[in-house]
Amino acid sequence: MSEIHLRRKHTIGLKKAKVAAQKVADDLAEEYGMKAQWEGDLLRFSRSGVDGALKVTRTEVVLDAKLGFLLSAFRARIEEHINENFDRYFV
Repeated sequence: MSEIHLRRKHTIGLKKAKVAAQKVADDLAEEYGMKAQWEGDLLRFSRSGVDGALKVTRTEVVLDAKLGFLLSAFRARIEEHINENFDRYFV
């Protein structure tokens, strides 16, 4: 099992950050078939082989994900894709 931990500071505020987080989740859903659900300021996501959460605050977002055995081989690509989305949406 492999883990991804990403932390990104932002200056867009909580409301816009939640909108951005939803866009990241929508992109991941489209590319990887993930389901996501909000629990307050925490966006939980999952699919077969992946469980994680994206915590949104007024000043940063923190992503923690656990990848199953098969997806562990694609960890670097998945992490790169998430960072690209963070760069695009959290500006």
